Amino acid sequence: MLLNNTKKIVFKLGSSTVVDKKGAFKKKWLSSLIQDIKKIKKNRDIVIVSSGAIALGQSYLKIKKSKIKLEMSQAIASVGQIHLVDEFKKLFNKNKINIGQILITPDDTEQRRRALNARRTFENLFKLGAIPVVNENDTTATTEIKYGDNDRLAARVAQIIGADTLIIFSDVDGFYDNSKKNKTLIKEIKKIDKKLYSLANKNINTYGSGGMITKLEAAKICMNSGCRMFIANGQNLNPLRKMIKDKIYTSFIPKISTLDARKKWIVSSLSSSAKIFVDTGAAKALSNGKSLLPAGITKVIGDFKKGENILIVNENGIDLARGLSSFSSVEINKIKGLQSNQIENILGYPSKSEIVHKDDMVKI
Repeated sequence: MLLNNTKKIVFKLGSSTVVDKKGAFKKKWLSSLIQDIKKIKKNRDIVIVSSGAIALGQSYLKIKKSKIKLEMSQAIASVGQIHLVDEFKKLFNKNKINIGQILITPDDTEQRRRALNARRTFENLFKLGAIPVVNENDTTATTEIKYGDNDRLAARVAQIIGADTLIIFSDVDGFYDNSKKNKTLIKEIKKIDKKLYSLANKNINTYGSGGMITKLEAAKICMNSGCRMFIANGQNLNPLRKMIKDKIYTSFIPKISTLDARKKWIVSSLSSSAKIFVDTGAAKALSNGKSLLPAGITKVIGDFKKGENILIVNENGIDLARGLSSFSSVEINKIKGLQSNQIENILGYPSKSEIVHKDDMVKI
């Protein structure tokens, strides 16, 4: 069986899988998924990341607008979240399965201490035999600190708890090659590159906030974390059983990861706006496992504080590594291109010599 060797599974349910086109919760569908879960739950930890709060809130409040301002969508989400969890609770209780709700913001995964706290909460729910039901905390998140989609949230959760498998149930059978007239389903993907992005369908469904691009971003997180990811159709009843029986899905094969949990967390970060550009010499040094020194830095993009997760790219903007900066962006702009022994004179106080230490860095 496809899931024979899995111990921890995350299911991501897209809005279109839990809410129909009229805005009603799909009770029959969730009941069928619960039946699937009951058959595989023994000796496995299960997590569900579910969309649908805003869609249900709109339906309950009789709001039909497709474009809603952020502050209003937050209020709508707070109404919809109650109904979403209530529906989950009633159906899981009916099947004698306990659930627990976890609302997550990006800070809960992007700050190491908070990520570890979140992990402990998941582990304690597993010990209680409960299934965590996760969603982004839409009610307090702002545009600047939102995931904006539950695909990447699900992948980040999978990474934090050390899941073997993430299954994304969507409104399509998997990842299609859209470059040809007769689009074809790609069954297995081992590498995500620019060419693959160009093949992706850019459309987003009525209720969804992601689309295929965010699913590729989620797959990158999973693959770097040693977690296998599937995209499968969630429009059918008993979607897991049908996925396994018909073998219709796209599977993203993870890298053989030798990284420890901390480095998996570093490489899986969603903070990608801040970048440090380096010259050829520094790029070569990084490829040989060296730390990043100020001398090799040519440009800094974005504002960030000491300790934040940043991308390191070459002169052409190609990703080289991700790591935790020992300096703020303001400090780096003052010392970029200089030798390490010049740092104290420029900044006026003693500091580390490495901008990003090799122990705080993961090559991409």
